[in-house]
Amino acid sequence: MRNTAPKKSGKTALRRVNKWLHLWLGLASGIVVFVVCLTGAIWVFNEEIMRWFEPSMRVEVRNEAVVEPSKVLSIAATAYPESKTTYAYYQQGTAVRVGVGTEADSERYILYLNPYDGHIQGKTTYKKGETAFFDWILVGHRHIWLPHEIGQPLVNYGTLVFVILLITGLIWWYPAKWNAASRQKSFNIKWKAGWKRINLDLHNVLGFYALLVSLALALSGMVYGIAWYSKGLYWVTSGGESEPEWKRVSSDTTQQGKHYSYNQALDLVWERMITENPSSGGFYYAFPDSTQAHSTISIRTYPAPGRFYDVARHTFDRHTLKRLEFFEVFDKSFEQASAGAKLRRMNYDIHIGTILGLPGKILAFVCSLIGASLPVTGFIVWFNRKGFGKKNRKSKSQVKPGAMQISTKAICLALLFLIENILLSIS
Repeated sequence: MRNTAPKKSGKTALRRVNKWLHLWLGLASGIVVFVVCLTGAIWVFNEEIMRWFEPSMRVEVRNEAVVEPSKVLSIAATAYPESKTTYAYYQQGTAVRVGVGTEADSERYILYLNPYDGHIQGKTTYKKGETAFFDWILVGHRHIWLPHEIGQPLVNYGTLVFVILLITGLIWWYPAKWNAASRQKSFNIKWKAGWKRINLDLHNVLGFYALLVSLALALSGMVYGIAWYSKGLYWVTSGGESEPEWKRVSSDTTQQGKHYSYNQALDLVWERMITENPSSGGFYYAFPDSTQAHSTISIRTYPAPGRFYDVARHTFDRHTLKRLEFFEVFDKSFEQASAGAKLRRMNYDIHIGTILGLPGKILAFVCSLIGASLPVTGFIVWFNRKGFGKKNRKSKSQVKPGAMQISTKAICLALLFLIENILLSIS
């Protein structure tokens, strides 16, 4: 008879290593994963939430031309002659958001213009140091409100750890034997069970259902923060090509004043962009600094509202209107781009779910919330398995009515203690 003991022993050892990794990596990265997933869930519907709470942003769509850049600039300059107009952003069905002022100013403003007649429908004022809610959420998502040099690596590699946790969690979840009982346990939450079993099911079952979407969100997020991963992914998906480098471009200062005025250049570039790239989805353009001769005109047009991968994104010399190549991934149209470049352009849509439209955004939102819950439910599982604060085991008939409340209080105190110590160690 063949002896299978060494094989079983090997599997057992691997499962122990897997459980050890899942446990301690989860405890180490829990706060980072919680914050990143929660802020990500909030960010997914930022446009919809802003339209809901800011009536000035709402506009009835009309089959009319939208205001030209020079008109936007003139309206903003009339309202705030002492402040610099920095950008204009429009998505179909919303007002044109115009940024006026800089972080160095005592006040800065967001103007909401009707896209067809330029009427100012409303404005938001920010004092120096104030941050818009969704800007604050984005800072939390990118570096958990810590200094950039500390928070960004924590988020980047915390996300990498989260990917490992998803894989080790799947291995831990996978039943040793497939039968009716294991299927019931693996795919269903036993709502009629005790709270500890429900918590365990929330961790295991929801984690499984959210696995693929969570992996897509995490892997696409790592593109923005981990250089070696970004380059490696581009190399693999492009068939061995190196990831293009961003080029620093500037206008030809020797041509200043020889061809076009500032406003003429803005409007001509705008007309050229919407002619070559028909778009009803929206636009974004950054106003060049008129005091700096080397500044450029940067403009994007969106084929469809809320979609970003096929955006036409170009930069122009503001004196000659020559198109400047700054990043090979965006220098061609989406249809003309290579496979690797297409995937890179789709990365943001994958990251926020818009690659699948509204259903994709809902999936991203739900799975981000599940991702935020996993460190909490996982910690509670670990806390109760270790038996911290427990008395001698008693039968259900001997448990006092307040025992559940005491256990919950102990868990909350332990969570607060863990959060405090992690934050202290970071700072």
